[in-house]
Amino acid sequence: MDAFFNPRSLAVIGASNKAFNLGATICRFISYLKYDGEFYAVNRKGENVADCKGYTSLAEIPGEVDLAVILTPAHVVPQVMEECGHKGIKAVIIETAGFNEEGEAGQQMQQEVNRIAREHGIRFIGPNCLGTMNAHNRFCCFFGAQPGMYDSVYDDPGTISYVIQSGGVGVLIMDSLVSDVVNVNKMMSIGNKEDIDEADCIDYFNTDNTEVIGMYLESIHNGTRFMEAARRSSKPVLVYKVGRTEAGAQAAMSHTAGMANNDVIFDAACRQAGVIRCNDISELHSMPKIFTTMPLLKGNRIAIFTNSGAFGGITSDLLVEAGFTVPTLSEELQKKIAETGKLYNVENPIDMGPTLSKETFIDIFTLLLESNEIDGLLPVLNVWQPVVIEALMELGEICKACDKPASIYVPNAVDRILQLRREYRLPGFLSPEEAVRALQVSRFYYNAQKKKEQVTSLV
Repeated sequence: MDAFFNPRSLAVIGASNKAFNLGATICRFISYLKYDGEFYAVNRKGENVADCKGYTSLAEIPGEVDLAVILTPAHVVPQVMEECGHKGIKAVIIETAGFNEEGEAGQQMQQEVNRIAREHGIRFIGPNCLGTMNAHNRFCCFFGAQPGMYDSVYDDPGTISYVIQSGGVGVLIMDSLVSDVVNVNKMMSIGNKEDIDEADCIDYFNTDNTEVIGMYLESIHNGTRFMEAARRSSKPVLVYKVGRTEAGAQAAMSHTAGMANNDVIFDAACRQAGVIRCNDISELHSMPKIFTTMPLLKGNRIAIFTNSGAFGGITSDLLVEAGFTVPTLSEELQKKIAETGKLYNVENPIDMGPTLSKETFIDIFTLLLESNEIDGLLPVLNVWQPVVIEALMELGEICKACDKPASIYVPNAVDRILQLRREYRLPGFLSPEEAVRALQVSRFYYNAQKKKEQVTSLV
């Protein structure tokens, strides 16, 4: 699997200088990224493409080739796979479309490709996929990527790795993380996943610097293997899967030839395996930071901390509806909180009012998180003065010291929230619903890990 993300040498088969050639976009982008490796373009004329040395065939390339990317017409792919086998290439990405999703003729070509791969011991991704990227070593073989696109991904790589069946979802994720406190580590577009599938990816991402695994799936290639890999995973796995309805299942079939799985069965299996089922596509990029910036939520008692009384009521409803409790604090704890400053309410939700003392914020954060009455914190603070930002920036360290999480929402306009995330690296959520959902997935994952530990101890 490592060759798909860290190849020492790469051949782009089908890359040429023709107008709108997709292989050429890979050559140009790799050159722009200044990836440290050898790159070749294979085309009929043997012409150089960008900074990639041109050859008419794989056999002409001197030395070994770690990874081949195929972007030729579909009917040529079996022949190219045979050439990859003779060259000794063991990792191939078939980005070409036109196989199982195109009916009987495509299915026959796919069977031939599969046979050749088995014969030569080739592992391959696709067909009908976008490729792979590794932000940490500045490698990307996504066709269509243009110089200057997503520089922030490569300039500030993260620890979230993604498996996607749609290039469009990958673009959405990278666009959305530009203004967040987490970023992409690796991304693999698996397309029709005739060989490498989601289970292989989970196992691989458990061996590198990945902290959270996100997946967009239109089908499950092998349900048993997927669930076994998820159970083995020591890292959170978030999955957004289409096909919950008949219309969605039909759309998936036409897109990546993915046969729809029974959604009720899939949902139950996810719960058993500890897989976090995303309610909407945005959760693939919005939820990971609750795992990377905060401890796990070990109970369901949440304290709300706000300087807006209205949002105390709003978030109370959301928390209860999500299965949490908003307990009234003990008289002793209320007394300690009241002594920190002039507050509007100390029962829970705690209403700060227009308090402008950073020390008051910090003291109340600490009192709540050190208390045995509270398992997690939902700060809902309008950032109307710099002191509020300063207090929130220290909250993460207090949470780590107390081993309890906070899910931060600032009730400002979205552009203001994005600005705070960019400028101050503040791990805030875009809505109160999103912040509550983050606590929910943290709690779910903690419970799932405890169950895994119990099962392991009995074996």
